[in-house]
Amino acid sequence: MKKIVRIGFIALLALVVFGVSTYFYLQSDLQKLAKTEMNDVDLSKIDDGVYRGESSHFPVIVSVEVTIQDHRMTSIILIKHMNGQGAPAESIIDDVLSSQSLDVDVISGATYSSQAILQAISRALEK
Repeated sequence: MKKIVRIGFIALLALVVFGVSTYFYLQSDLQKLAKTEMNDVDLSKIDDGVYRGESSHFPVIVSVEVTIQDHRMTSIILIKHMNGQGAPAESIIDDVLSSQSLDVDVISGATYSSQAILQAISRALEK
């Protein structure tokens, strides 16, 4: 009986250590995303077309499709946005289209999702 309890305790301890280390790894990745500076895109160098980009920083996963016409972003479609509680960040797309720039303020309360959306747009247009 003591052996079963000991094995159960060791398994529980291993599970807790794994959970805590995973949590800190994910938090570190999200903090790095939040501090990432987005380089603005020179639209004059981008040909007309539809470009796709992605950003993945668990639990935030973003996939976008950006349409360029006459060196202007005319459409940004959010194909995927797994966001936890970051749904309000989706309004950042309107800001990007209005300013024709990635140099926009992130949405308060949805920093990680805002940064991931901007990063996906940037990655779509850097190709």
